[in-house]
Amino acid sequence: MSDKIAASSNEQHRTRTQRHKEIVDAKIARASENRGVVLVHTGNGKGKSSSALGMVARTLGHNMRVGVVQFIKGSSPTGEEAFFRRFPEVEFHVMGEGFTWETQDKQRDIAKAQAAWDVACAMLRNPEIALVVLDEINIALKLHYLQIEQVLEALRNRPPMQHVVLTGRAAPDALMAYADTVTEMRPIKHAFDAGIQAQKGIEL
Repeated sequence: MSDKIAASSNEQHRTRTQRHKEIVDAKIARASENRGVVLVHTGNGKGKSSSALGMVARTLGHNMRVGVVQFIKGSSPTGEEAFFRRFPEVEFHVMGEGFTWETQDKQRDIAKAQAAWDVACAMLRNPEIALVVLDEINIALKLHYLQIEQVLEALRNRPPMQHVVLTGRAAPDALMAYADTVTEMRPIKHAFDAGIQAQKGIEL
């Protein structure tokens, strides 16, 4: 590449990045509101809970308290549960007894979901808890183990600076409309579909 072509390429790059910087700076300038946010992780792809629990680690890095309530899950121990239980700043509650196709007891599943919601409500009233993770609550809502309005009411009335992450497939439209950030995980490939067992550190 000649010096002239290289100089032209560099100038084009500088122009593009400067334009991008102006756009980003304008968005940052507009983001003047400071409050707790609600995030929804949904979709059929892997990574919803993993992302939420990554935020737990991030919050701990800022010396803030966290509450985690796992709905539905619970039949198998996981690495993240074992890890986060080492931290006194984390309240970690595994309230389910496994996925619904394993439990096969609707009334018991409803009772467990309601018990988990009671624990979650206590967290959502506590201003000392900076982040609340309601893992797989979307499934409990989809199956009508919980009512969407009771969840929305608790979210509306939570402490102003508290952040909440709600995970699980099939998030209700009303929840996604209320949330500040919604991410849909889309599956492309999954090792399990190729016959590979769930692995420690990846799924467990």
